[in-house]
Amino acid sequence: MRGRRRFRTAVAAATAVLLCGGVLSGCTAGDPEAAGPNSRPTVRPTPSPTPLWDVSPASVAAVGDSVTRAFDACSVLTDCPEVSWATGTDTTVNSLALRLLGPEKVATRSWNLARTGARMAELPEQMAGAAAEKPALVTVMMGANDACRATPDLMTPVADFRASFETALVRLRAGAPKAQVYVASVPDLKHLWSTGRVSPMGLQVWKLGICGAMLADAEDLGPAAERRRAAVRDRVVAYNEVLEEVCAKDARCRYDGGAVFGFRFDGRQLSPWDWFHPSKDGQARLAELAYRRITKE
Repeated sequence: MRGRRRFRTAVAAATAVLLCGGVLSGCTAGDPEAAGPNSRPTVRPTPSPTPLWDVSPASVAAVGDSVTRAFDACSVLTDCPEVSWATGTDTTVNSLALRLLGPEKVATRSWNLARTGARMAELPEQMAGAAAEKPALVTVMMGANDACRATPDLMTPVADFRASFETALVRLRAGAPKAQVYVASVPDLKHLWSTGRVSPMGLQVWKLGICGAMLADAEDLGPAAERRRAAVRDRVVAYNEVLEEVCAKDARCRYDGGAVFGFRFDGRQLSPWDWFHPSKDGQARLAELAYRRITKE
């Protein structure tokens, strides 16, 4: 009898160990009540991490080129920053800064540091200026002028483009380590050519030398002209790949996913003076694309 009791005791103990180790992970060895029918595992809530991206940043600095300066949007050969997609005050455009900050804060909490004609090599300097303002968000739209040279062989090499963009982010992080960055893709210049070439006004203006690599001899559909335009478009695609890859390495950077490159600008969204830069309506569309990406949870 004693042998049978010892056997039953050993079996019961072994069964309890198996249950605690495999099924009832909340059991505690040596605690006779832990293996009881009413026992429950102890669950401790894990605190949610604070998200790195703030969908409502409190200030905006814009860097870039003539698009962010709204060149040719209000009058010929003139910047018109009040209708800029990024920091403008014109309510018909409803800029990114207006949407994020409201009209009462745009003047004191946004800065437009872009320069008409700028190329990517200038971005590190612009980023350093942006960092000095300690903005919550920096918008970047740069690269069209790197492709829009007189001829394709003068376009900025992709490696140089990458090096300048990487340096720009380093300069920003040195002065504003927690600033968020929104990076817009370079527009599809070949689409702009296909849209503007049907306009007699556009054809005349382009003869003055706007973006020669893409727009020169706009009516020429021969193989050499087509190869030239394809080379420019391929370079723009390569630039956008650089923007996406470099941005992805920074936890506080968001690329637009190719939204600007993919936007189909039509005659209403292009300047009536050059059929190349965005009009007020085009600026409004850029603001909408940026706001949608920046405020996405």
